[in-house]
Parts: sequence; structure tokens; C-alpha cells
Amino acid sequence: MTPLNLPQTQLRLTRKDGVISVFCAVRKKKLVLTPEEWVRQHLIAYFVEVLEISIGRMGAEVSIEYNGRKKRADILVVDDFGKPFILVECKAPEIPISGSTFFQISAYQKELPAKILVLSNGLEHVVINLDSQNPKTSSELEVMKEWI
Repeated sequence: MTPLNLPQTQLRLTRKDGVISVFCAVRKKKLVLTPEEWVRQHLIAYFVEVLEISIGRMGAEVSIEYNGRKKRADILVVDDFGKPFILVECKAPEIPISGSTFFQISAYQKELPAKILVLSNGLEHVVINLDSQNPKTSSELEVMKEWI
């Protein structure tokens, strides 16, 4: 897998019949390790290990309905009251973060009104704080330490 612009972490990987799987601590099951899943699992680890967010406050592949179609938000972190707080859209490393990525997460944000949006392909990150008093955008994940 592609090395990412995220801290190294110890993912629980297994191989069976040539297929690599990763254990997702949020969903409590093994998943096929796709490039997007590689990014998602590293971001989950970042939230737990660096930002010290409890696994219990996270959802992965969270189902939502948008314009009558079922969609899935990659990662959702809720606040202490169970309200959406951080919404994350993951892409595979070879998929650039673009206007269409922003459109996708903004559509999800209408259904899951999180304060912080994160778009990442593991190499490039865009973090947006939607605080109406002082909105901010950064390309560094570290800024979330100040925002949470």
C-alpha cells in the first residue's frame, strides 16, 4: 500500500487466499483492505492515537439518505451529546481532493451537520472548521487539536 502523510500506526492485517484484510476497531470486523480503506483506517487511528478521541464516539461508513439515495459517510465523530462533530470523506491516495470531493462532503454535511469537515486521500488533507464566528481552513490535521 502507498505510504501516507499520516503517522504510522499498527493496523491489524491478515492475509487469506491472497486477499489482505484489516480489522476495523469501529465496525468490529475484518474488511478487505482497499486503498480507500487504508486511508480510512489510518485516519481512525489518528483520531484515537493523536487526538485521543474515543472509538465509541466514531462511526465508519455511516448510512445517510441524500436526495432519495442511500450514501455512506466515511467517518463520523460525535460530540459528548451524540451530535455530529467531525465528518470525514476519504479517498484512495491516487484520487485527488477536488471540488467534487468538497461537493460530496458538503451534501453529507446537510444530513450530518458536523462542525468540522475533513477531506483526505491520505497524502493531502483539507480540514474545515465551520464555526460561524470564525471559520477556518487548513491543510494540516494537527490544527484539529486546537478545534476540538
